[in-house]
Amino acid sequence: MFIGVCGSICAGKSTVAQYLVDHHGFTQLYVSDQRLPSQKTTTNGADTQKEQDSVETQSTSIAAEQANNRGLLPQRRKQHVFATADELLEFVTQRWRERWVTDDIFSEAVLDMYARRPFFLLISVDAPLTVRWRRYCNRPNNNTTTTTTTTTLEKFALLSDDALYSTKTGLLPLISRATVRLLNTSDSLAHLYATLGTLDLLNPDRLRPSWDSYFMSLASLAAQRSNCMKRRVGCVVVRDKRVVSTGYNGTPRGLRNCGEGGCGRCNEGQGSGHGLATCLCIHAEENALLEAGRERLRDGNAVLYCDTCPCLTCSIKIVQVGVSEVVYSQGYSMDGETAAVFREAGVRLRQFVPPAKGLIHLEKLQLY
Repeated sequence: MFIGVCGSICAGKSTVAQYLVDHHGFTQLYVSDQRLPSQKTTTNGADTQKEQDSVETQSTSIAAEQANNRGLLPQRRKQHVFATADELLEFVTQRWRERWVTDDIFSEAVLDMYARRPFFLLISVDAPLTVRWRRYCNRPNNNTTTTTTTTTLEKFALLSDDALYSTKTGLLPLISRATVRLLNTSDSLAHLYATLGTLDLLNPDRLRPSWDSYFMSLASLAAQRSNCMKRRVGCVVVRDKRVVSTGYNGTPRGLRNCGEGGCGRCNEGQGSGHGLATCLCIHAEENALLEAGRERLRDGNAVLYCDTCPCLTCSIKIVQVGVSEVVYSQGYSMDGETAAVFREAGVRLRQFVPPAKGLIHLEKLQLY
């Protein structure tokens, strides 16, 4: 596994990398030259050369700043420092079963190169500007034990903006592509490590979706096709890990779409469970079952994935066609009644909870 960590100045990316080293047996890797191959090509054009020198200066400056942000770095082993990102990737690729981490990622070109590998995961770390400024002012100097106290908030904001939004070397495009985005407002190393320990960062689903993650993602994608004014729902019916049919909720073929006023009940905004007899929308599960047909499902090994737990009306139809298992992600107001129907009919019902992705506020995580 190969994890890349990126983030804004003093967000804590080096600390997150060190956490992986200390607690999960990772080895940290470094890149000494952040320039891309295209930036190293010599040319006779004065303007082109000037631009390349500018890129090199910016890359070197940001790399130096990132290194300085680490505070007092542990001594690097020579075999773990690479001249270029290409050399680092070649090294990791030959040893992909081991655990590696780097926070030396400063361009989308390098990220694109790493992201092609199926064993690579990108994590970003961020924190509010004032939090990062205080860390910047209080961090140890690399050459002394004194602290930095002369940087104003305004000067730090300019430095931070340049690191994030610079046209050529800004880190924001990298941060936005991270699978896991950590908001690190922790004020102690112990708390940060404790909250990181609750995230299951090494879950294999983050690299390659499990079958549950895969099919639930398809159900969620199907839901995006729905224009029901009440709720978007998507469904996928599977046999032997092969998709049999998909469905999403909406008015029947030939009628006006719900989003165009086709269903009066949905457009009136009635509460859940009210006016169901007047609703013209077919549920996602019903559409998927109609598409599949009983003949393709009656063998008893079909699994229905739905991003919302089926309602009572759909549950009896699911039982009737012979589905053996129902997997859902979000609850619904009739979960208890639906569970009772499935329990009596011998249909397995379970909720799928994927590993946390997207923006995660570490300070708000519950510690056990």
